[in-house]
Amino acid sequence: MADWNTRLEVRLGDQVITPISQFTPTFNTPFTVINSIDEHNLGYVRQPQAFTFTMTVLAMGTAVADLTELAVTGKEFEITTAVKRGGDWSFKALKFGRCVITSVNPSNVVIDGAPTATFTCTSLAPGIE
Repeated sequence: MADWNTRLEVRLGDQVITPISQFTPTFNTPFTVINSIDEHNLGYVRQPQAFTFTMTVLAMGTAVADLTELAVTGKEFEITTAVKRGGDWSFKALKFGRCVITSVNPSNVVIDGAPTATFTCTSLAPGIE
């Protein structure tokens, strides 16, 4: 049986900004086919790959305000795994470096439970160990 003792967190240097409630990654590695007047599908050009993601955090404390400040200032941050105790059978480490926020979508205030905010981001240095 899996022992889930890890979570994803947003970090700015050594400071934990907030844990992440939901994380949805998207990898994009586009190719453009090269054609000519004489022949079709001669080859392809690989364009730069991109890694974008959305993350949802609970709007508790100053987490959303801190992340919104990162968005407005364009400051880079990291997404890392945090092990609270024991080991994790999935990853030894998971780190998305040089992340920036490209848009913010806060939820409505709700009567039951905490409101959330969803951030759309990109990472210039994704990596898994």
